This record gives sequence, structure tokens and C-alpha cells, in this order.
Amino acid sequence: MELQAQEGCLIASAGLDRVLVATAVPVERDAVARAFPGGTGIEVIAVGVGPALAAARTASALTAAALRGEPYRLVVSAGIGGGFQPGAPVGSLVVADGIVAADLGAETEDGFVPVTELGFGTVRHQPPADLVRRVADATGARTGAVLTVSTVTGTATRAAALRERHPTALAEAMEGFGVAEAAVAQGVPVLEIRAISNPVGPRDRAAWRIPDALAALTEGFGKLTPVLESWNRHDS
Repeated sequence: MELQAQEGCLIASAGLDRVLVATAVPVERDAVARAFPGGTGIEVIAVGVGPALAAARTASALTAAALRGEPYRLVVSAGIGGGFQPGAPVGSLVVADGIVAADLGAETEDGFVPVTELGFGTVRHQPPADLVRRVADATGARTGAVLTVSTVTGTATRAAALRERHPTALAEAMEGFGVAEAAVAQGVPVLEIRAISNPVGPRDRAAWRIPDALAALTEGFGKLTPVLESWNRHDS
């Protein structure tokens, strides 16, 4: 694979279609980048942890590319995350059919109220259904909602509350909704893919399988180059 390092990102040799993959940290970035041969036109960057930083740095990357006359045609939020059991076991891959801000809203005496019901903005972005299906078919990924949280779940009580509010949720992470906000604001389709490193629930570091999840991320993205490129051509 021929890669060029540039300000915290890894860029595969330019191809006809450009895809931006936004991970949180360098180890995730490197796991994704290892999957791509030269000539894919896929750029992989580490945007930082949390939805705010992810949104800001993804927006900056999208704007810079557009100003260069090289706009991206797809943004993918990718990395490892927690999986809701038993639907998303450790080591499995999840592709989001909904990217959901799980804790953006207000606590009330009657429970949590999402910001949408308060009359402000949205808490959900919808990836292209056709692309989600193609990714799932190519990789064997499970499909369901991926929740974006600002505080990682560490108790069974919170895990149960999230599942009650989001019954289709398979995974939680910290960046997807921020990446999606930046992409949607600039009219770019967005996708989220997560490899499961730990169960969502009581915080137990002994149960984390980060190397296994990173390996699953590399393996999954290794099957995606033709999917992403064919979907881009189909979309054009």
C-alpha cells in the first residue's frame, strides 16, 4: 500500500472518487488505512475524541478539500465501540442504519426528552440505505442504530435505559453524530462503521478486546474498496 503522511492523516493514492474516513485516534486511523491499496482515493484522518471535536475537524477537512477543488463524495465515521449484547458481540462489525445522538436533550421528571422533541435540531442522521445494505453484504456486518454519547456507558442501568429509548441500537461510540453533522451541513452523504471492542454495560477493562476489534476493522475495510467505489459511480 502506498500511503503519504500529511498532518495526522494517511492518504491513499488519489483515485477518481474521494472518500473521507474519520476516526477518533491514530490507532483506529492506522487500522483502517492498512486495508486500502494504492489508488483508492480514500483519505483516513484522526479527528479526536467526542462529537464536538469530531464535528469541527471533519468540517475543516471537508472545507479544505472543497476549496482545493477536490470535494469528498462520502464521509465515513469509523472506529471501535461498545456493543449492545447479544446483538453485537465483541469482535463483530456494525454498520449504522441510523446515527443517533443518544444524550442530546433534557432530563425531566418524566424521563429523558431528546432535543428534537424540544423543538431544536435533530438527533438522528440516516445513512444511504443502499450503501448500508451493500456494506453489510460485503462484510457480514450487522445493521442497526449506532449511538453517539459524550459519556461512555459504565453501568447496567444506563445500558438498559439506552436500549429502552433506542431498541434498534447495536453499538455506542463518541464521534459518529459529530462527523455526521459536519457532513450533512455540507451536503455529503455519511456512513458509520464500528468494530465492537467491549460490551456496553458495567465498565470492565478486563473484558475489552481492543486488538481484536482493530483487526476486525482492518478486515472489514479491506472488503469495502469496491463497494465504496461502485456506490460512488452508481450515485453519480
